Amino acid sequence: MFTRPDIFYVVNKFCQFMHAPTESHWAVVKRILRYLKGTSSYGIHLTHGSSLSLHGFTYADWVWSVDDRKSTSGYIDFLGTTPVSWKSVKQHTIARSSTKVEYKALANGIAEVLWLCYLLTNLCFSPSYVTTIWCDNLGATYLSTNPIFHARTKHFEVDYHFVRNQVAKKKI
Repeated sequence: MFTRPDIFYVVNKFCQFMHAPTESHWAVVKRILRYLKGTSSYGIHLTHGSSLSLHGFTYADWVWSVDDRKSTSGYIDFLGTTPVSWKSVKQHTIARSSTKVEYKALANGIAEVLWLCYLLTNLCFSPSYVTTIWCDNLGATYLSTNPIFHARTKHFEVDYHFVRNQVAKKKI
């Protein structure tokens, strides 16, 4: 799964039922194996590119899981055109808004990008540019640049201040 992020979610979802698999779960395993057979050339390909810019994408789905209504969020970070870090995880609590889910994904993605910047600096590659993080939720995007903290967002105050602080410092 480490070089095949396209199957990461479905394998993770299947593993949640390994303690008591059913016939439908066996059908899922067979479908995954058929997919792998037909897409053996897929995967992460490391390429030599001219650009060494660091940028990332964050995403989330709001209450998509029909089993427990928890949201899944994640990020993927690129150095040039090569993906170098990614994560997809089910959130621990049920979110009451899509903005909260997206903002949590944004905070996790920014934390990872800051760690990558620290790692690159230790490897004597110091990026002299502002890292771009792409987020597909307008509420989360506006919240990251808005200096006014709204009362309706107080339930995710820690992430708000973390992201806002990184944007204000011009690191993100």
